Amino acid sequence: MLLLPEPVRRLAAWCVVLLLVAGVGWIGVRLCGELRTAVTAVLLALLGTALLAPLHRRLVRAGVRRSVSAGLTCVAVVAVVGGAVYIVVAALVDSGDEIIASLRDAGKSLSRHFGAAGTGLDDIAANSRELLRKFGGTAASNVISGVSVVGEGIAIAVLALVLVFFFLRDSHLVLGTLRAVAPGGTADTLEAVARRAYEAVEGFMRGTTLIALIDALCTTVGLLILRVPGALGLGALVFVGAYIPYLGAFLSGAVAVLVALADRGFVIALWTLGVVLAVQLLEGHVLQPVIQSRTVQMHPAVVMVTITAGASVAGILGMLLAVPLTAAAFGVVQELRTRYASSPPGPEPPGPADTPAPERS
Repeated sequence: MLLLPEPVRRLAAWCVVLLLVAGVGWIGVRLCGELRTAVTAVLLALLGTALLAPLHRRLVRAGVRRSVSAGLTCVAVVAVVGGAVYIVVAALVDSGDEIIASLRDAGKSLSRHFGAAGTGLDDIAANSRELLRKFGGTAASNVISGVSVVGEGIAIAVLALVLVFFFLRDSHLVLGTLRAVAPGGTADTLEAVARRAYEAVEGFMRGTTLIALIDALCTTVGLLILRVPGALGLGALVFVGAYIPYLGAFLSGAVAVLVALADRGFVIALWTLGVVLAVQLLEGHVLQPVIQSRTVQMHPAVVMVTITAGASVAGILGMLLAVPLTAAAFGVVQELRTRYASSPPGPEPPGPADTPAPERS
């Protein structure tokens, strides 16, 4: 029988492990795709629970019953989210015409400058009616699809809110359940891993929300000082985009610069770009290290790859969920490394020098 060298056998073993992990991951992704409504509701409920858990714990410590505290927390989040959505929508509606008109003027300006150079923008504008006519036959199906998407979104939101209530009310039973189902001897490790993952997600959600609020306020104030139209709506876009690291800030900042360029000219556009860059520098060098110093720190390359993978799997929702889930995974890995690295090594077998010599008779 032919014996393979030791490095080849190790490589083969690692390939088998990677294939098994990839197969299990692919099956998990397919199952999540088939059950996307329930899975999305559960993930959003976990993120909401991580964000609202401090308020719930304070109410419980104040003597409020757990069910009443969970109910009050859910009512508060409905009021806050509803008020925030109303403010954002009202701001976008009030300034939407200005933003759209400014973007349209920016597009015309780009077309005038680059169309004559042979970039094809004029051809695209000339063929726009033909494109609309070709795709106009699918309007009815698009409306039906849009209605179904809205209905699915409402169902996910209601289910997530109900799950947040139960997660908050029964949060004290989770660790006991995990210890009960853990195999023998792994209860402490499973509890520590679960705590680390939850703390990572909780810290990420709280820190991201506070950073998003500060970014939106600073950007809105800067745009108001520069008298850029639609400053409140652009500030709302900055707040929402802050939950998608790097990409959200880039898109919201690009929209603000384009609006300023179309409505106020090149100089104000440069000042707007300066405001956006200053806010991003404030976030990267002050807010991130100070506010999220207790959360899992990930390399920017890992964050970008994670966002790309989440977008390819679940679109915008995947981009929103990718980073907190990766933060939880990093927390689990760090906890396991800490526990196993700090575990004392086992007794070494005695060597030849430690073996006592036989006594002579």
